[in-house]
Amino acid sequence: MSKIVAFFMAIIMFLIPSANIPKQSLDTDNAKTEYTYVFVHGLSGWGEYDFVYKLAPYWGVLGGDLMKYLRARGVDAHAASVDPTASAWDRACELYAQLTGTRVDYGVEHSERCGHERFGTDYTGKALIDSWSAEDKINILGHSFGGATVLTLVKLMANGSEAEQAATPADEISDLFTGGKGDWFHSVTALSAPINGTTAYYVQSDIESDKAHSTTEEKVDVKLIGTATAGPKDRADFDCAAYDMYLDNAMALADTFEVLDDVYYFSIPTAKTTQNDDGTWSPVKKEMEPLFHAASARMGTYTGVTPGGYVVDESWQQNDGLVNTKSARAPFNAPQQDLDKDNIQPGIWNIFPTYDGDHTSLMGGILHRNEIRTLYMDLINMINAL
Repeated sequence: MSKIVAFFMAIIMFLIPSANIPKQSLDTDNAKTEYTYVFVHGLSGWGEYDFVYKLAPYWGVLGGDLMKYLRARGVDAHAASVDPTASAWDRACELYAQLTGTRVDYGVEHSERCGHERFGTDYTGKALIDSWSAEDKINILGHSFGGATVLTLVKLMANGSEAEQAATPADEISDLFTGGKGDWFHSVTALSAPINGTTAYYVQSDIESDKAHSTTEEKVDVKLIGTATAGPKDRADFDCAAYDMYLDNAMALADTFEVLDDVYYFSIPTAKTTQNDDGTWSPVKKEMEPLFHAASARMGTYTGVTPGGYVVDESWQQNDGLVNTKSARAPFNAPQQDLDKDNIQPGIWNIFPTYDGDHTSLMGGILHRNEIRTLYMDLINMINAL
């Protein structure tokens, strides 16, 4: 979603009456922790550092600012603002700087290899949160490509980067790249996240090669989503979100996301398709945002083989309009289980039942409004009780 869309949503917000939302509060009687919650947007998104967030909040959209709602109920919640189309690495570096109130450092080795400047925005004196340490942990949530972003941050905080350590004098290296800080996290939650990639990026080729494609399909241009058009100038074409979300690249990245024994992992996959008699999947158009219809229909029938030799079979066809439901569950090689609220363990992905909604539903929806406040309060109360 672009920031231009956000401006139009801001106008719509004044035209749509507010829904009667159940008022919830923190379950302090059962809480064992009350750590800060940090929300990280997906592609083409925005957060609290961006002016457009005041007009049309990414988190909550037409239902109102989710961060304000949570804070009013005692939750210390914040929305980060990372580059809309940059790679998971660059976004993680930006996120770290915002959380620590420091200047963005993309790393010596990375910036030289990727052809862009080493340093970015200086957040000194403008930290997103009050404190962050092993004692003051955070719960971090990422929507869409925000999932890969937060998982990259966790990986770097825990293990550092050998390449950056080798390329940087000890007195100059960012603490992000030195590791040893995995215990600064309490929980990680992936929301509609293409953890293992998305076949949406193959849809364009299908449309272009199909001489019978429709006029609506002709307008689909998913390749523009997440390309190297923003962020550090002159960055390499492999240093962007689109590259990170092609299946071969995404799965290779996901293999590096080792789970930490003392961190709780959750995912909420989404789907807004219905299965046809032949086993393929079609979008539920009346309940899915129109901009996803054409891509969702193609994803619902897509099979093939990636350049790296991975076979994309029918299990990839269920989708939310932009992300395959299968991909949003957990890194394929990570320990995982379906969520059992009576037996939630750290060091393993706890996968929620598939949420009935399209790719924007866990944001709050655009034209199809979703009541997400209860969902997040329930999630927060569950995490606090661990």
